[in-house]
Amino acid sequence: MIKITFPLLLTALLSFNLSAHGNQPHTPAISKGTDTAAAKVVLSFHQALKSGDKQQARALLADDVTIYEGGSVERSADEYQQHHMGADMAYLANMQVTTLEHQVSINGDTAISIARSHTKGTYKGKERDHQGMETIILQLQGDQWKIKHIHWS
Repeated sequence: MIKITFPLLLTALLSFNLSAHGNQPHTPAISKGTDTAAAKVVLSFHQALKSGDKQQARALLADDVTIYEGGSVERSADEYQQHHMGADMAYLANMQVTTLEHQVSINGDTAISIARSHTKGTYKGKERDHQGMETIILQLQGDQWKIKHIHWS
């Protein structure tokens, strides 16, 4: 009969674990699906906000977009354009935004973009340095992807 001691069992389990997973630590994908047409709409929207291009930013939104930000909701592209778009553009013009993670998945005529970013800069005399989260849902309308929902936190 073979006598198995705890150190022998532990060594065997660790050896199996290392060989099963290799020497590489498991890390989630940082970028996925970012070369798709839907992802390019998201990136174009970010660029339009950063550069202050209201016409381009508005064109990428579905008319009935819903935007959640800072505990508030805007229920149309026109409402967003009239209320917070200008403030978002002014803020982003003064910030350095670095994408930490961006993943886009497409299922039929719906795409989901999730992202994390690091934002740093000075706005209205205050230093800003924070990480943000973003979820954008897009819908294929005809042959164009339009942003239907945004949740920023």
